[in-house]
Amino acid sequence: MKPVLLMKVFVTRRIPPEGRAALARAADCEVEQWDSDEPIPVKELERGVAGAHGLLCLLSDHVDKRILDAAGANLKVISTLSVGVDHLALDEIKKRGIRVGYTPDVLTDATAELAVSLLLTTCRRLPEAIEEVKNGGWTSWKPLWLCGYGLTQSTVGIVGLGRIGQAIARRLKPFGVQRFLYTGRQPRPEEAAEFQAEFVSTPELAAQSDFIVVACSLTPATKGLCNKDFFQKMKETAVFVNISRGDVVNQDDLYQALASGQIAAAGLDVTTPEPLPTNHPLLTLKNCVILPHIGSATHRTRNTMSMLAANNLLAGLRGEPMPSELML
Repeated sequence: MKPVLLMKVFVTRRIPPEGRAALARAADCEVEQWDSDEPIPVKELERGVAGAHGLLCLLSDHVDKRILDAAGANLKVISTLSVGVDHLALDEIKKRGIRVGYTPDVLTDATAELAVSLLLTTCRRLPEAIEEVKNGGWTSWKPLWLCGYGLTQSTVGIVGLGRIGQAIARRLKPFGVQRFLYTGRQPRPEEAAEFQAEFVSTPELAAQSDFIVVACSLTPATKGLCNKDFFQKMKETAVFVNISRGDVVNQDDLYQALASGQIAAAGLDVTTPEPLPTNHPLLTLKNCVILPHIGSATHRTRNTMSMLAANNLLAGLRGEPMPSELML
């Protein structure tokens, strides 16, 4: 009998147990993993991917022409443990006929929960309040001390009314939000109907919203969308939240807007770069809450993501339909 030729799979990080187990059960694959929770160095990625038939990567892995060249002609499938794909050189991948799997839908609820948490944490000044308890600043009840902004009777603007944007609106509605606005490539009347959300231009959304949540994809059109002009149009009492991608925001302009009191506060789950250097000016501001990109960080969601990423990879290697394929 001829020996069975195993397909080589390279995994760029330790992944949650369910996905890891799915790959281990694949008798037709030989799996190699970068055994660390930290990002794989580029040289190690080039070495690991050489000759691989399948690559399972994370959003912090930049799969560009150099990595694809290092992989060689065997590479048939790239499966990313993310819904975003801006870390993949899609034009180059398409040229080579490589299939791509990703993990939409499964992280929608967790990310929306985090967006609402971040919005409430920021607008009600919770990090400042916690710090005052710890440092002795809490001396008595004071009528105006640590006052923030509430959602009741407010206008909320959502940049990008996709799956996550809708899930955020759905969770905010019971707080008594009076009006939802949204902006994007085009109106989405069917999706907007649930919230009676109004489609407006980006400048209108900036000017009219009490709270702005950015939930769009990173594209050439959205890169740097939230810049000096955007922040200048916002109300002085407005709160800005970004859970999409760091590059949608011009962080220098955001710093100036926050430091000058042009806007009230900002909450960010994504930055440029990631991780944000500890000496970054934004980290000096009390009215800026920054989280380390934990939108999908629940045990259930990360396990589900890893399982979907593994199943995408295996289906692609076997020439079968992927559960979630990005059509290039």
